[in-house]
Formats: sequence, C-alpha cells, structure tokens
Amino acid sequence: MAASKMLPHALRLDTYAELEAYVRAFAAGHLHLLLLFGPPGVGKSRAVRQALDPPVGWLSGQATPLGIYLEAFAHRHLPLVLDDIDGLYADRSGIRLLKALCQTEPVKTLGWHTLTPILELREVPQQFTTTSRLALIGNDWKTLNADVAALEDRGHVLFFEPTALEVHRQAAGWFWDQEIFDFVAARLHLIGQHSLRTYRQAAELKQAGLDWRRAVLSRCLSGPALLVARLQADLSFPSEAARVQAFIAAGAGCRATYYHHARKLRPPTDIPKIVLTYQTPPTADMATPDHLDDLRRRYRRLGNG
Repeated sequence: MAASKMLPHALRLDTYAELEAYVRAFAAGHLHLLLLFGPPGVGKSRAVRQALDPPVGWLSGQATPLGIYLEAFAHRHLPLVLDDIDGLYADRSGIRLLKALCQTEPVKTLGWHTLTPILELREVPQQFTTTSRLALIGNDWKTLNADVAALEDRGHVLFFEPTALEVHRQAAGWFWDQEIFDFVAARLHLIGQHSLRTYRQAAELKQAGLDWRRAVLSRCLSGPALLVARLQADLSFPSEAARVQAFIAAGAGCRATYYHHARKLRPPTDIPKIVLTYQTPPTADMATPDHLDDLRRRYRRLGNG
C-alpha cells in the first residue's frame, strides 16, 4: 500500500521511536486527532494502548456509527480510540459522525437524530457535548470524497511502515525464544512486510511440536523458493546433494533451479546478532508485553516519564 497514493499528506514513519513520540503527544493532550495507518502486525495498536492511561474509550473491529455514538457518550471528555476501522469512512453516517467528533474546537456537539430504542434503553440523549480527543487506527484508508478529505485535514495523518529489521529489533524487547529469533534474523532480507505476530505464532507451533520453520518461511516465500528454503532448514538431510535430489523428486525443477533459488536465499553477512533478555516463555509474574505496558504507565504517573 503506497501512502503517497492513498494519503497525499500523510507523514511516513519508519521507526518505533518516531511512532512512540507521536502517540505520547496524543496521550499528553497535544494532538486532538491522530489518524494512524500502516500494515498489520507492526504494533500500531499496542503503541497507542501503552501510551494511554485508563480510562479510555476503545472500540475494535467492525464498529457501527451508532456504536461509536454510544461509546462517545459513555466516555465523553475521555480519549477515544477507534481501532481497525477500515471501511468506516465509506459509511455516510459514519463519516458524518466522525466529522462532528473530529472538530478542531475544544467542545464538540454530537447528535443522533434517527429514531432507535437503543438510545432510550441506554439512557443516551440524542445530542450531547464532549471534549474527547480521537485516535483512528487502521490498515487501509482511502480519500473517497470531500467529506473524507475534510476529516483528514483536521488531524495528524501518519503512515507507519517499519523495515523488517526495525520490527525484528522491536520483537527483541519481549520475545523469548532465541532459536526462533535467530532463524527469523537470518531471513529478514527475504521479508517484504514483517509482522510481530510471526514470532509468537512460531513459538506456539514449536510448543505444539509442529513445523514452526515452515510457518516462518511461508510468510515470505512461495513456490520453488519456499521448497528450497524448507529443504535447507531441514537438518535431517545428510548433505546439500540430498536436498537437491529431494527438490527434483518433488517435481519443483532441476538441479540448476535449486541452486538458482539457493543463491537468492543465501543470508547476508551482516545478520543482526541480538541476545534476547527473556529466555523462557512469559508467565503471569514475568514482564510480558502487557505487563511492561502497565509498568510504563505507573512510571509515567510518578512523574518520571
């Protein structure tokens, strides 16, 4: 997804330090509207979540305009986060509600004038005022019309697209399995769009006794290249010649094809060497990512962060 085509005025960020600086500014009240977009699995939601102290209004998934209205009333004057809201901007009612919620004035008036028994059941008025700040998080956003463009113009539009190495370094702060971590490190040059979920999913497969290497490779390769990578990762073969024979027997190509892909798969000489802090899976009393988030919040409340 090209940010320049999708969001002409988006600020492209490629490091977690930059991302965290913006979400901290939002949490501190300096930014009234933050629109954060980027590929899935890079930690956009986590960055916002760990920066905000509760209580916060947080909607995830397929939020409807009415659902947002109800949440905005329940959390009026508190920060609101709409997470994974791809497609909401295409809803005419949704974009009207967002425009009202994203006004640049400190006090905003929201109204819901379509008759519905839900408002009465929830004891929610058809109109109310709020000072809530808003963060929108998603993977995709398109400027479909002038109303959507006006919404973008009212806030700070960020497109976060970290490199595979940047994602890898971020995972080092909480991941625990050195074998999986090093396996991914040797293949970062093959990954077009990395995901933090790769590490946890591989760990789950490894714990279950399943082929976690294949899962990692399948995220960045396909076809004959994937087969070559799987054969090279299989330590049961006595030699490279045996792997070539297995490649040919699978009908994937000839000896020359095998070595053609093998050359492309060869890891670079500058593989990052990072020793993980945690060497065992996290437990309830260990510093898991969620626990670290909580510690950061407490530290900030003490005035040290």
